[in-house]
Amino acid sequence: MANVDAKELEKFSELAHRWWDTESEFKPLHQINPLRLNWIDGLCGLAGKTALDVGCGGGILADAMARKGANVLGIDLATKSLRVAELHAMEAGTENVAYREIAVEDLARERPASFDVVTCMEMLEHVPDPASVVAALGQLVKPGGWVFLSTLNRNAKSFLFAIVGAEYVLRMLPAGTHEYARFIRPSELAQMCRDAGLEVQGAKGLTFNPLTQRYALNADTDVNYLLACRRPA
Repeated sequence: MANVDAKELEKFSELAHRWWDTESEFKPLHQINPLRLNWIDGLCGLAGKTALDVGCGGGILADAMARKGANVLGIDLATKSLRVAELHAMEAGTENVAYREIAVEDLARERPASFDVVTCMEMLEHVPDPASVVAALGQLVKPGGWVFLSTLNRNAKSFLFAIVGAEYVLRMLPAGTHEYARFIRPSELAQMCRDAGLEVQGAKGLTFNPLTQRYALNADTDVNYLLACRRPA
């Protein structure tokens, strides 16, 4: 059986037409995209690299990596989101980006060790078996290549900020966007990466200031965080 939650796919499919509306439910993704893009590019240098964006949705990160000079494949299982991504690439004239509807585990069997850079952002907390996804990421990246992940920490602070605050108080996200039980502690994700044959290179926290309405990358991994890994050469 595919490692997918049908309810999660339906949820994002219903919002697919709003992926590129910067004032929509996806506004936070548009706001954090420059931060995560520059962090990734600063570590691996995207220009001329082959990159894979797993759980690409409407293509916000995939499109940005292509504009940095990478040859990008974005994959997802939400058909409507992929159509939106393809349409945006056509309208924006983005070159070197393609999209495909396929599970990451299936692509790993089909194209092992094929990508210099593999990203999986804001997806792990939406699938039944995140370890299976991470294992596939480790198979897809070339020796010496980079894997970048982001998800939500699991603790009282993340419940307060990511669910109560973001979904119900500030209404930055639709209620029900996240399920607390699926949040992943950094130590747990790091172990998944090691089990997948990846070496953790560093972590960054992603915080939001409600007064300035700005996001920042820093050392605070209590709520949102990103992990950088490499497959040994």
